Amino acid sequence: MSDNQSWNSSGSEEDLALREELGHSAAIGEFSGVLSKWTNYIHGWQDRWVVLKNNTLSYYKSQDETEYGCRGSLCLSRAVITAHEFDECRLDISVNDSVWYMRAQDPEHRTRWIESIELHRADSGYGSESSLRRHGSMLSLTSATSGYSATSTSSFKKGHSLREKLAEMETFRDILCRQVDTLQKYFDSCADAVSKDELERDKILDDDDDEEEDFPNTRADVEFYHHNNNSSREKLFQTLSPKEIKGIDFKGEAITFKATTAGILATLSHCIDLMVKREENWQKRLDKEMEKRRRIEESYKSALNELKKKSHFGGPDFEEGPNSLINEEEFFDAVEAALDRQDKIEEQTEKTRIQRPSPVPAGNIYSSSGSHRFSDKVDEMVHNHMTFSLQDVGGDANWQLVVEEGEMKVYRREVEENGIVLDPLKATHSVKRVTGHEVCHYFWDTAYRNDWETTIENFNVVETLSDNAVIIYQTHKRVWPASQRDVLYLSAMRKIMANNENDPDTWLVCNFSVDHDDAEPTSRCVRAKINIAMICQTLVSPPEGDKEISRDNITCKITYVANVNPGGWAPASVLRAVAKREYPKFLKRFTSYVQDKTAGKPILF
Repeated sequence: MSDNQSWNSSGSEEDLALREELGHSAAIGEFSGVLSKWTNYIHGWQDRWVVLKNNTLSYYKSQDETEYGCRGSLCLSRAVITAHEFDECRLDISVNDSVWYMRAQDPEHRTRWIESIELHRADSGYGSESSLRRHGSMLSLTSATSGYSATSTSSFKKGHSLREKLAEMETFRDILCRQVDTLQKYFDSCADAVSKDELERDKILDDDDDEEEDFPNTRADVEFYHHNNNSSREKLFQTLSPKEIKGIDFKGEAITFKATTAGILATLSHCIDLMVKREENWQKRLDKEMEKRRRIEESYKSALNELKKKSHFGGPDFEEGPNSLINEEEFFDAVEAALDRQDKIEEQTEKTRIQRPSPVPAGNIYSSSGSHRFSDKVDEMVHNHMTFSLQDVGGDANWQLVVEEGEMKVYRREVEENGIVLDPLKATHSVKRVTGHEVCHYFWDTAYRNDWETTIENFNVVETLSDNAVIIYQTHKRVWPASQRDVLYLSAMRKIMANNENDPDTWLVCNFSVDHDDAEPTSRCVRAKINIAMICQTLVSPPEGDKEISRDNITCKITYVANVNPGGWAPASVLRAVAKREYPKFLKRFTSYVQDKTAGKPILF
């Protein structure tokens, strides 16, 4: 085994791994590029210059602004990087309750970013095997020491009876050891005496055999023989005498030994009983602690989920989409709250609204569609609205009355296509003191659009086709968590002459979706499709006597029809509830605006 591989050498495997990691760290360079970062539900995804360096992820508004300092940074040591389940270009980076939602240009770029981030994290000492081994050994040693000291302290505080019994066991052990030594000495002495006895006996028997061969013939020899023989026997019996063995009360020692072992067994039994009782108490305490820990963990998880929900509720996962984490009820409540805020803002701005002059072009320019590439389409849409939109709501049309406020009635037919609500709406209203021409003029002319339309964020005229037809692109204010909508449509105003002189003329504004190269759909908004018509007829009641017709004698009959495909993934119940709430408000606000604008001005038929 080499010195570098020896556990006892100064260059242990962990030290070598550490040196390798430090060397590897120096080799990892900076990684940077453009990622889209989720800012908030108003601005959505924005491109940012992101830099990965020294285990830190930083972002700048652009590459040119890196010298002014980063706008935010995250330490990746304890970060959690998650590739989104459905969006192949998205990755989420979270540290505690802070989350960055990022999107790459394509899945390949996302994979490169994830690999680079993981490489920096491993290089920093977190997640590598040697790092875990070093941190883990220290943690194990600390926890083991603390556990031992806690157990020892508990034993000294709670174990008085058990300690006394253990002391008794120690005394019994000493007594038993002494008794065993004594008995062992006795047995050894007995064994030695038996061995010596056998040796002496064998020697005496050998001497007796020799004496038989030399048996005395005279009386004197016989006496001498018996004297020597008796001396040998006395010597034999002296060897077997217990005086040579130390005096031991074998019976007493045996009784004491038996009593000692009985005491040990009794004390052991008592110790076992104490430990069983102690185990039951410990088990009860353990169960209580485990139950307490379970409740704390549940409370912690619940609080953590609530915190995440509150802190990330404006994130991209909680907006309208196919994989939205917000349920239908929460979606509806959020939309309602946003609409209420917009209403309050509108009430405040209405008081400071600027009054603009309102010149109205002559009526003859609206008699035809003009000459442009959409002329035939405009004529078709006008014909359809005059044919079908003015039909009665009864019969087999299945119109349902959803709102009735005075002269205003709003009807709806429930229609869904591929899960998207396409409910046609139809509203009828009668407004006094205004004409159909005036109502359609203020509805069509973009100069007054922001005065009465509160849902529009901005709009612009993409192309002017004729004096009475324009193509308009407009974006609507976002109502979070719903996605922002935009719409591109052709708006045309027409005057339809009556076939019978007793019938009133009809003014009409139709707005329908078209395509245009200068306003392509974007990922920022969901493109809605519309087919809307504002149809107005002026009814005149004869004045008394020779008086001239005044505004008190005129009434405008309005028929408003809207067919809207909102696109996106908003719940059907939310779309229907919003339509039921907003359309009546829109009609009342708009007609009130027209009445205010025309008050005291000449009547425009």
